[in-house]
Amino acid sequence: MSYADVAASGPKQTPQEAAAPQPPQIIPSETASTASLIDVDTPSVRTVPSDFLEQEVQTETQEKRRELEDAAARARAEADLSKKKSVNKARKADNALTKFFSELSDGASTALVATNLAAVVGVSAYLGYKALGLYERGRLTWKNVGIGAGVALSVGLLEAALGGYLYKGKKKSEKK
Repeated sequence: MSYADVAASGPKQTPQEAAAPQPPQIIPSETASTASLIDVDTPSVRTVPSDFLEQEVQTETQEKRRELEDAAARARAEADLSKKKSVNKARKADNALTKFFSELSDGASTALVATNLAAVVGVSAYLGYKALGLYERGRLTWKNVGIGAGVALSVGLLEAALGGYLYKGKKKSEKK
């Protein structure tokens, strides 16, 4: 049985039911409102004074923009000042370390270099021993390797920084 057969076997519609609904009708008795239209003959139209272009600040927006620019300039000046202060503090600390290392005797500086080398070798050997133990037990992971590399890198960077100050200090003391 087809859909058409099933639909034909149902109740029949009247012509009013089968017709499309009527569209809504426009009521012609309403009049168009002219209240929202601008009348150019009324004083609501504003004009500017003849010296408008010669004024320093011509609009409120321009005034606000200038205020914001002034505030930004003040903030930049304060940031520059604080940056200069921090650079001066860092330079003073750098000079203090350089002065300390320049005052070391040759024996003390040699001992410091040997201690730094021993520390780097010792830390590296300890980390290698621990890594070997983890590897033999099957528990060596990339996380462990990363932590060990980070520790070795930190010790190396510290040694390099101190070595740089030692080199600067010795260079200064040789010039004297």
